[in-house]
Amino acid sequence: MIPPGLIISAPASGTGKTTLMLGLLGAFRAQGLEVQPFKSGPDYIDPAFHRAASGRFSVNLDSWAMGQDRISGLIGAAVGADLVLAEGSMGLFDGVALPGETGTGASADLSALTGWPVVLVLDVSGQAQSAAAVAKGFATMRPGVTVAGVVLNRVASPRHEALVRAGMEVAGIRVFGVLPRKATIEVPERHLGLVQAEETPELDRIVAEAATFVAEHLDLRALRAAAGTTRIAAGKAISVTPPGQRIALARDEAFSFVYPHLLDGWRAAGAEILPFSPLADEAPDESADCCWLPGGYPELHGGKLAQASRFRRGLRLFSETRTVHGECGGYMTMGAAIVDREGRRHEMAELLGLVTSFEKRKMHLGYRLAELAAPIPGEPAGARLRGHEFHYSTILEQPDTALARVVDANGDAVPETGSRRGNATGTFFHLIAEAT
Repeated sequence: MIPPGLIISAPASGTGKTTLMLGLLGAFRAQGLEVQPFKSGPDYIDPAFHRAASGRFSVNLDSWAMGQDRISGLIGAAVGADLVLAEGSMGLFDGVALPGETGTGASADLSALTGWPVVLVLDVSGQAQSAAAVAKGFATMRPGVTVAGVVLNRVASPRHEALVRAGMEVAGIRVFGVLPRKATIEVPERHLGLVQAEETPELDRIVAEAATFVAEHLDLRALRAAAGTTRIAAGKAISVTPPGQRIALARDEAFSFVYPHLLDGWRAAGAEILPFSPLADEAPDESADCCWLPGGYPELHGGKLAQASRFRRGLRLFSETRTVHGECGGYMTMGAAIVDREGRRHEMAELLGLVTSFEKRKMHLGYRLAELAAPIPGEPAGARLRGHEFHYSTILEQPDTALARVVDANGDAVPETGSRRGNATGTFFHLIAEAT
């Protein structure tokens, strides 16, 4: 049985959702509760922080890329827990214009589907009673989405708190607590969002301080009581076709962006994952029958990867007889070179002719629907795949054959088609699920 749940959301990014989420996970865990975290939308960084705070694997739930059956299967991760907390992405109603599998990717879709009420985190710096108008608008915006109440963040003083609370009382909005400014529990960021959990040496301290901070300032009993009964039952996990039986998986600080539900699906299908570290100059395991290079931050380690001769040589030898696939950063590493933000060129594995540059930065962000022109490990030619692209690199050279026809969530073609050469394939988008 799935326990009751709440969605931690906000009007916009940067309001303190993740800090509150980590604090609540830590605070409830300190009370002896088993809390199952989820993340709404295509995010591969926040779930690692959730796991550190809760002690349980966090799972992505995405209404644009996943059908209801797949979401139902993934929600089964909460069986045996006492409470569900799901962290939203961007603003509560923010998604794409055209719906995908079950919605637009908005966190509100997840609330409507599951019945989990929303706790709205409001950054009230620079306003007082006007914050109530924002909360009231969110509470009435969409039938079927319940706003249980608000947490007031970045409150400047007792007088400021009193004024904001007065507005909320008039609007009939419940206040679960008030958080003053506290810079010591903010998680560091870089250009793709938060710095990865494994790169945050003070993570344990941040989680512990956030848990204490939240417990001191919020009504945890009221929050738990506000959790809503889960409307959908845990379903059977939708099978995922693994890219091979024995998968050599690049895994270190430069290559870590892969969705947990895919790794779980590969293992559930009987595949064995063999991690290796390109940064440690390790080659893929010779016993593997395919190699998968996830995304990450290779641009921050260009010099080290260029010097990793055993990795580069081993990857080239591997690709002579077996398939190699890369996503985003992994795809760029399979190319001829990466130009870093200072304009330095770093030679890469040369399985493909791709050359990318961070000197000429341009953000590429959004959902992607791809139809494969050729097979990739685990997927045949003609397969339709849903994924997400988020990077700042610019293509300087892409001489190889296009891998797929790729469109955005509006159906408009995008130039990042991926490419293929021999046994090597790569895409800029991160695979989430097969399209139905």
